[in-house]
Amino acid sequence: MKSNPIIDVIIPAYNEADAIGLVLDEIPKDLVRNVVVANNNSTDETAAVAEKHGAIVVFEPKAGYGNACLKAMDFIAKLEEKPDIVVFLDGDHSDYPEQLQEVVQPILDAKTDLVIGSRALGKSESGSLTPQQVFGNWLATRLLKLFYGVKFTDLGPFRAIRYESLVALEMKDPTYGWTVEMQIKAAKQKLRCVEVPVNYRVRIGESKVSGTVKGTIGAGYKIILTLIKYL
Repeated sequence: MKSNPIIDVIIPAYNEADAIGLVLDEIPKDLVRNVVVANNNSTDETAAVAEKHGAIVVFEPKAGYGNACLKAMDFIAKLEEKPDIVVFLDGDHSDYPEQLQEVVQPILDAKTDLVIGSRALGKSESGSLTPQQVFGNWLATRLLKLFYGVKFTDLGPFRAIRYESLVALEMKDPTYGWTVEMQIKAAKQKLRCVEVPVNYRVRIGESKVSGTVKGTIGAGYKIILTLIKYL
């Protein structure tokens, strides 16, 4: 890794106007070149708030976490100078952006290709992870080990990856399967993967996934489907 690596951050966001400014303000500016917020057809002021707080905003009208991430990746791919590392972070203020240094450090030390910020290994604020999230992560990570022989403790959204590795993964999932797809493909391509503990707090606003029965069932179904798809 070169002495001054370029780090870009991707934040998919749907109706996060109350949280996105806080998230952006807490990202260590001395470490990051661009923060790209993928506005996923929000009906509130997410885009305006993000721009006010210094982010580059791209617009993805098709609903879906993966669609938003892919739109931001497409923007980065068109930059003249590509980043060395891409960090993914949620826009609801549940993650701690100031831990970005800890998340990218194993890549900076040239010891790994993909770093997963594990909420299971960190400290989670009471109520930040619902029982269904805890169970879903437990089940998914055990299936990852059973099917693909890799050990993870979380499918956490706060993660960092070498840009070249990210491109090689050829990510495709448009919705809830995005995070597990990345971990599956990393395992299949034999990327070096590690986890670091990250802290987690109660998000601002209602979760679009765990906050509803439909979202919880939909996410669980898609994750299981994705785990089987790549066998």
